[in-house]
Amino acid sequence: MEKKNLTYLANLREAMKQHGIDACVITGTDPHQSEIPPHHWRGREWLTGFESSNGTNGTAVVTADNALVWTDSRYFLQAEEQLQGTGFRMMKEDGPDAVDLVDWLTEHTHTGQTVGIDGMTFSISFAQRIQQQLADNGVKLDTDFPQFDYIYPDRPERPKNRLFVHDENIVGESVDSKATRILEAVKSELANAVMLSALDDIAWATNLRTSGDITYSPIFVSYLYLDESGRRVLFVDADKLTPEVTAHLDKYHIEVRPYDDVLSFVESLPKETRLLIDPEKTSRGLYDHIECSTVFGGAAVARLKSIKNSTMIANLHTAMEKDGVALTRFFMMVEKEYPAGTLTEVELGKRLRALRLADPSCVDESFAAIIGWNGHGAIVHYEATPETDAAITGQGLLLVDSGGQYTFGTTDITRTIALGEATPAQRHDFTLVMKGHIALARAIFPEGTRGAQLDVLARQFLWAEGKAYYHGTGHGVGFFINCHEGPQNIRLNENPTPLQPGMITSNEPGLYLADRYGIRCENLIVTEPWKETEFGRFFHFEVMTLFPFDINLFDTAIMTDEEIEWVNDYHAMVRSRLIPLLSPEEAAWMAEKTRPLTR
Repeated sequence: MEKKNLTYLANLREAMKQHGIDACVITGTDPHQSEIPPHHWRGREWLTGFESSNGTNGTAVVTADNALVWTDSRYFLQAEEQLQGTGFRMMKEDGPDAVDLVDWLTEHTHTGQTVGIDGMTFSISFAQRIQQQLADNGVKLDTDFPQFDYIYPDRPERPKNRLFVHDENIVGESVDSKATRILEAVKSELANAVMLSALDDIAWATNLRTSGDITYSPIFVSYLYLDESGRRVLFVDADKLTPEVTAHLDKYHIEVRPYDDVLSFVESLPKETRLLIDPEKTSRGLYDHIECSTVFGGAAVARLKSIKNSTMIANLHTAMEKDGVALTRFFMMVEKEYPAGTLTEVELGKRLRALRLADPSCVDESFAAIIGWNGHGAIVHYEATPETDAAITGQGLLLVDSGGQYTFGTTDITRTIALGEATPAQRHDFTLVMKGHIALARAIFPEGTRGAQLDVLARQFLWAEGKAYYHGTGHGVGFFINCHEGPQNIRLNENPTPLQPGMITSNEPGLYLADRYGIRCENLIVTEPWKETEFGRFFHFEVMTLFPFDINLFDTAIMTDEEIEWVNDYHAMVRSRLIPLLSPEEAAWMAEKTRPLTR
């Protein structure tokens, strides 16, 4: 199929010429810095052809002579393939061959030139870094170059999906309580008002959700303003409201104003207002309209959302049980139909989605399922398409990374299973990955520990053999919000946020051998108190996910007794929690899949 991206690129260069722009930088996000933006703001994907249902991390730079897309190691293989014939080429933002985007931009512009961005889709922090380095070279940054207004005539509209109230019996906290805690955090940062831009923060604060604004996340396009006088203003399109939602907003004295009013609103705030904004989550375009004093911060507000209360944790257990039932039916189907050779990656994705959504509490998947057979499993964020769809035939490893958005909580799980006879190398590599998974799951650590201090636990056994993976070991997970949530994580990069009780994080080490196979083993874990000693408080992880690992892939010869015991204990928990929810045939299958490991 002929790619249209060359035409789009030519149109952009013509628009740049007409507006006096020598270089254009284009992010892959929206005014709220969403990981997966609504289609209205996915212009970078449209322009470059580097895209997926789960979104792609990428920033494009276009000059008269160059068209480049920066992305990270999760997407190197995908980007190389999708950018062919588009006029764009890939640049690596991490790894040994990484090139810093801003450094490249500085080197390829000169005094008197202008770099253009759409300030509404750049965070304050990113825009300021670009501006500062360019200014040193006498290059101007124009923050009002909305390039897609000029070149994207059939751009999708802003989403208009209806909102609904997330039951406070499931959430365990009222909007009033959350607003009070948010303003306490605002006051601690020496501000008296806050403008929330991140959509997951707003959904959490208002106990409102929707379906369809953001792919796979039940959050909605809006802004939320709160101040110490008690004023609460939600900026949202009126046609998204229902009578139930309006009554909910009235109950909590939340004023509703049109989404597009937010810029004039911040322009008119009293001069004495000290407005707290998060420079990583607030757009430069919004910041440029603020006339009152601003306070950069927001970390305290983000931590409030990351710590789940006991009601949420209890309900997440319910979500995990529902997810475990759906996965049981899925993997039973895979094993039953695999010998016929009729299954494909795309078909498996459809079947898994249908099984999850059969539960009325499942609103959507938490991301498009990543289903990779053999070599496709080595592409970390692989997305099967009709062009790449592989038949599940022969022998090999099937990697399935998936999750659900249940009203009871968000799930995210990866299992790697063998179909046919696994090779000794596959069993060895799987066991190395699981040894790291188990080491992290068993960790006990003092209060104040950060994810970067634990990350090596999951990598050590791979490193000892000269093997590695380059994605993070664990990301924060929201509660019926985003599958990826901050501020906590577990990765090599330093993050100042300590792990605290109530924080949910993934545990997902992996190993990827190009064109051969990929292995990833993922559970969700929640930080919990362990005990207090004379040395202070200590924490540990409780495993939340409920589904067995493939016992046929373990090489017990390289496992310790403690590791084997952990697997057997975990499988006993899975068995006890899921079997009462399964049919007799399903229960027998589960009993077989969780039989004890022996040497």
